[in-house]
Amino acid sequence: MAAEPDSKHFVKVRTTLPARPLPSNAERSVVTTERLILKPFSQDDFDEVRVMRTQPEVMRWTSIGRIDHGLEETQSKIDPFLPPLDVNTHEYVIRLKETGEFVGQGGCHRLESDFGWPELGYMLKKEHWGKGYASEFVRAFIQEWSALPRVETELRVDSRTIPEGADVAEEQLFAVTEDANARSQKVLRNSGFEYFLTWTAQNSHEGSPEGQMTDLPTFRFFPGRKQENSN
Repeated sequence: MAAEPDSKHFVKVRTTLPARPLPSNAERSVVTTERLILKPFSQDDFDEVRVMRTQPEVMRWTSIGRIDHGLEETQSKIDPFLPPLDVNTHEYVIRLKETGEFVGQGGCHRLESDFGWPELGYMLKKEHWGKGYASEFVRAFIQEWSALPRVETELRVDSRTIPEGADVAEEQLFAVTEDANARSQKVLRNSGFEYFLTWTAQNSHEGSPEGQMTDLPTFRFFPGRKQENSN
């Protein structure tokens, strides 16, 4: 089992990242797939996000591990995806293309993950699990993410993510899962992510016993590489 990321073991590298500020919600186009439509957040999405964030089955897989306590907490979770903070994330609301029904949300919610690289995350209402929507979303998102304008930059990253001694590194996008979440791990593998490592961290779920640890299988995607179509 790998050690938890530690900034003491981070190194500075030259790499590429999407140019910042990221496109605002008003500047971004709607993304469509065979069955889904990906739209930038608006305040009008609040009620449907609220329903999803009160489903214990969904929130079990979040870092806090519980449903939102109140309306204010839900609002605080969508505020980073609304103006003026929307230029610091690249998050979408996921809906069915034919009916507009709310499916979930996902995107790059953290530009600096525990490993230093940007991080992908997503969550779907329990009613939409097992239908292939997660894989369809992830494939569409990474295509959109990869197409954003790039700039060369310096970034501090976990030394394990790059070849030993390298000072130039290939851009990466990370995704962290819980050991028991085999469904999400399968989604990532089917969508072009490769397994990186599994590390152990303090269980972040609210109310978990002191010292309880959890294993976190972690995956990464390389936006600069040509992607093969996934079935």
